Amino acid sequence: MALEFLGSSNTSQGGGCPSFYRDTETGDIVVQGDALTDPDKIAQLLEVKPGEGFVVVPAVLFEYHAAKVSGA
Repeated sequence: MALEFLGSSNTSQGGGCPSFYRDTETGDIVVQGDALTDPDKIAQLLEVKPGEGFVVVPAVLFEYHAAKVSGA
């Protein structure tokens, strides 16, 4: 699997995350960012499967990179 960097929000103190990547073989999107750790919010998630993780993505990241993520 090769990942293509699509962009980041540049909102982090330490670098370029959260960030979006596209899997060049499947077109799937990979998100790098801070894990959701708030137990109250995690408890509200539906149908959580073993091994799933949750990443917090600022809305501005979608706004900045919507065309890249959609492949447009």
